[in-house]
Amino acid sequence: MNTIFALATAHGKAGVAIIRISGADAFSGVSKLVGSLQYEKSMALRAVRTPEGDLLDQALVLTFVAGASFTGEDVVELQLHGSPAITQAVLRQLSLLEGFVAAEAGEFTRRALENGCLDLTQVEGLSDLIEAETEAQRIQAIRVFDGALGAKADVWRQRLIRAVSLVEATIDFADEDVPTDVMPEVKELLEAVRKELSLEAAGVEIAERVRDGFEVAIVGAPNVGKSTLLNAIAGRDAAITSEYAGTTRDIIEVKIDLGGLPVTFLDTAGLHDADSAVEQIGIRRALDRAAQADLRVVLSIDGKLPEIELLEGDEALVAHSDQGADPNKEISGLSGFGVSELLARVANKLGHRASGAGLAIKERHRVALIDGLNSLTAVTDMIEVGDYLEEILSENIRDGIKSLDALVGRMDVEDVLAEIFLSFCIGK
Repeated sequence: MNTIFALATAHGKAGVAIIRISGADAFSGVSKLVGSLQYEKSMALRAVRTPEGDLLDQALVLTFVAGASFTGEDVVELQLHGSPAITQAVLRQLSLLEGFVAAEAGEFTRRALENGCLDLTQVEGLSDLIEAETEAQRIQAIRVFDGALGAKADVWRQRLIRAVSLVEATIDFADEDVPTDVMPEVKELLEAVRKELSLEAAGVEIAERVRDGFEVAIVGAPNVGKSTLLNAIAGRDAAITSEYAGTTRDIIEVKIDLGGLPVTFLDTAGLHDADSAVEQIGIRRALDRAAQADLRVVLSIDGKLPEIELLEGDEALVAHSDQGADPNKEISGLSGFGVSELLARVANKLGHRASGAGLAIKERHRVALIDGLNSLTAVTDMIEVGDYLEEILSENIRDGIKSLDALVGRMDVEDVLAEIFLSFCIGK
């Protein structure tokens, strides 16, 4: 393959800019700009010059040999002064080297996958880690990037290989006496894997919420204080407040970091019998979005709640109250009474839900887990009934193994690779 290069840090002025080079010609090519490089892991301060001898910059040059680098290939990193002019000049010189090409989005990470340095779940974890904005997102992404899901998949795979080998032993030695009945052990192995696959699949939805963010809808009648409460939560005037009903007609969103979780609070249109067609649209949108939210804060003035279904975990509060003695039941966005207590309760409830997240974080993961679960369930059902052919059992177990292989990228993943790597930036 060609040797690739790219700016691995953000564009623009900075203290340091890092250019990454990976491929078979990395050492020999970069040597033409910085002088001879020994084929070993090293770090040295070098002058970066054009072939004509013109000085471009002084750079810290880091070298990593194949098998001991992020991509698994020979890698050289140039840590330059972070001037756009310097980085462009060095990138231009690299582009003139024979066999050197500018890297495409995610190409460094893709080479790490192809060279066995990362599995596919680690690649996806790295993508989420780069995008993480809150502590919960960082923790979740780093667990996957660290290979925890791949390690689990390896354990499941080994159990299934043991199970299929037992079944196939009865096929290979059908004309001989098999000393013991292997099916109890096969069933025990399959049941253990099925239980863990089921738990991981169930946690995907919560993991997706941690990654993409929870939603909390503020609902109530007009002029009940929804927009004022949203502004108090945001710490700024995110929504227009007015004494006139119907000011909020579309949904206003404020995203905050709440206890390490990404949470979006939604200010919705006031719920009432509206004559205006525009208001009616806003109310329908409010009801739909509130129904989809993870939690609802329902405000009332006299304790009479709007016609909306309260679900477990929802907060029903009396608004416009800053004289009450119970901040768990009353709130005022204007004075701030009860706001911090509300945020603490919401953080606690969503944090409890987030604790149910597994290592599988993508819909693709859930599909692979369910496919594997279905294959193994078919086997256990046949064993339970006692009506089966060993060849069919073996094939279904192998289908389960294939699903796990697809999960970590050992096979059948070409259709998802392009989509995954497009989310990466150049130089990663």
